[in-house]
Amino acid sequence: MTLTIHKKNFIKDGKPFFYLADTCWSAFTNIPENDWHYYLQYRKRQGYNVLQINILPQWDASGTDLNYVPYVLKEDGGYDFTKINDDYFQHAKRMCEIAKEYNFELALVALWCNYVPKTWANNMLPLNTMPFDCVDRYIEKVDETFTQFNPIYIISGDTDLNEEITRNYYNKASDLLREAAPQCIQTLHVRGRLMEIPEEMINRMDFYMFQSGHNAKTENLCMTYRLPEYFVENYPGKPLINSEPCYEQMGSSGRIYGRHHRFNIRRAAWQSLLSGACSGITYGAAGIYSWHIYGKNFGSAIGEGFDMPNPWQQAIHYPGAWEYGDIKHIFNEFQVTELISKQKVLLNNTEEIRVACTPDEKLMMIYLPENTTIKLNYHFSEDDECTIIDLNTLHRECGRIYNHKDICYLDMHVFEHDVLYIIRRK
Repeated sequence: MTLTIHKKNFIKDGKPFFYLADTCWSAFTNIPENDWHYYLQYRKRQGYNVLQINILPQWDASGTDLNYVPYVLKEDGGYDFTKINDDYFQHAKRMCEIAKEYNFELALVALWCNYVPKTWANNMLPLNTMPFDCVDRYIEKVDETFTQFNPIYIISGDTDLNEEITRNYYNKASDLLREAAPQCIQTLHVRGRLMEIPEEMINRMDFYMFQSGHNAKTENLCMTYRLPEYFVENYPGKPLINSEPCYEQMGSSGRIYGRHHRFNIRRAAWQSLLSGACSGITYGAAGIYSWHIYGKNFGSAIGEGFDMPNPWQQAIHYPGAWEYGDIKHIFNEFQVTELISKQKVLLNNTEEIRVACTPDEKLMMIYLPENTTIKLNYHFSEDDECTIIDLNTLHRECGRIYNHKDICYLDMHVFEHDVLYIIRRK
């Protein structure tokens, strides 16, 4: 059945659908078919149900021995956007057919920002700027190739939206696909830490994506909850997803020494989910999105300057991918389909701890990155059920609730890492 949206939920086969995506931007250009089968089978076992793929070649994909290009090349190495390479799209179609055999939903990016004038990426690498009058034929080819799979069309990729000419490109692509494929869900993938979406574009979207991104500076770590808070306040009523939290083992952006590890990506996910972006989450691994193999180049000098990734054969086994799958299992186990931020009831002097509850307030989730006693301006009975899940091991503890002078306390846990408190009223 086609994926649909009802209020803040994705729906499939009449049931809420938790959007658990893996980022595989370079699939159509870099992955041989045998490896594609292995990748799909592995991610399916981990619980993933959506793949985010760039239709056109990813600008910072790793080097490859494959030779899939969407347009005839000119002498300067750029694309002749008047001459579509049908073989490329037939190959991409075959990749999608295989993915659907494994029951994945496809989230396909129409125009990554480097192909569109006046974006931050196009300003750096303008060689393959798509002429405006070639957008029509390209979108026609996209519809002809991919709409049969009922994909989510992600109109933009990693883009800023400051310039009118940029917005014109994306509005045109959106309108053409809406006319050609009205049954397909649309959204935008915007650049890291971008909050404000132009009014002319926001109403075109069926759900919203934001990107907390890969920047490790202290002032940007809060984007995992600041962004969903802003979107919920200013663009309410539709599903909301962090479409690009920090990727596992990705080097910090801006050529800053260091990488994002399991704790970093868990924190990014749970802080986003409990701050309003509860319709799903996207995982990413350095080495997977660019499909890196030993001995090949990686564009660390372009974009945000990420350090060299490990090869995909290693990256596919990163433990954080399983932990994102655990998120879906926890939501399903506790029958959570919607969460509302209850941050105002938290009395601890930090915003790192995130608090949310179901609309009927019969269940509350609290993400605790560092151990401390939780204090709430909220009433739970000491007989209510408190489960504490160690997010590193999935071991569980029966938590203790007590009340004193109109304050509800949740005792410290016994684990070493970040945890999730789940309190259910009896």
